[in-house]
Amino acid sequence: MSTNRLKGKVAIVTGSGQGIGQAIARIFAAEGAKVVIATRTPAHGEATLKLIRDAGHEAWHITADIGVAKQAVAVVEQTVRHYGRIDILVHNAASFLGGAVESYSEEDLETVLAVNLKACFRLSKACIPYMRKQGGGRLLFTSSVTGPRVAMPATSYYAASKAGVNGFIRTAAVELARAAITVNGVEPGYIKTPAMNLLADAEGQKQMAKYVPMGYLGDPNDVAYAMLFLASDEARYITGQTIVVDGGSTLPESPAFLDGVEGMKELAGS
Repeated sequence: MSTNRLKGKVAIVTGSGQGIGQAIARIFAAEGAKVVIATRTPAHGEATLKLIRDAGHEAWHITADIGVAKQAVAVVEQTVRHYGRIDILVHNAASFLGGAVESYSEEDLETVLAVNLKACFRLSKACIPYMRKQGGGRLLFTSSVTGPRVAMPATSYYAASKAGVNGFIRTAAVELARAAITVNGVEPGYIKTPAMNLLADAEGQKQMAKYVPMGYLGDPNDVAYAMLFLASDEARYITGQTIVVDGGSTLPESPAFLDGVEGMKELAGS
């Protein structure tokens, strides 16, 4: 049920053609925001646009490759021309290209850094002047537990970019605090998205869920609602922070602890 927490706000959501980004766009629109859907794939963006409009909410679609500097800036400029303002930026688009450190690809590394990290700078720089003039705003970023908190083989490009996103969030928050522009993020863990389907089939995902204390993979809405809170006036005094949405998967020191007391006894050798 909508509570109009974002009524009258204009929000850009990058990578909103599917998965987490689509969930953010739909929930923001349901809460009263005018949502700009920024996607690289036109068909995905149009699909999200239809879902939002069919639900009776306001949205507009822009096709852009956020990894290209001029296109990232153009998304902000087009938004302001269309709606007259920009209140919330959610940079959610991401590249998950990877490979071993010793055999890294220069081209893939540049793609990941451009989309995941460099776009944080480009999009924010484009938004900040408008937000300053308006008296404040929200800069929000989808980070990850991979990089800032945990490691996974063959994901060093991605992990490094997301660790960089967290560093960006903290520093930008200090710089922009007096302008009432808050800078925050969400770190998702295992979330059931189209990207997750590329990592593991149904059986593989079932096995992954065993290592999540809550026993199941998250839903894109779980991340979207955390973003909604950070975008709302309720989070006006929060800046430079990230919320971990992972069902507790980064908590256990060892998978053995997930088996409870018996697991701890086994680990201790008793």
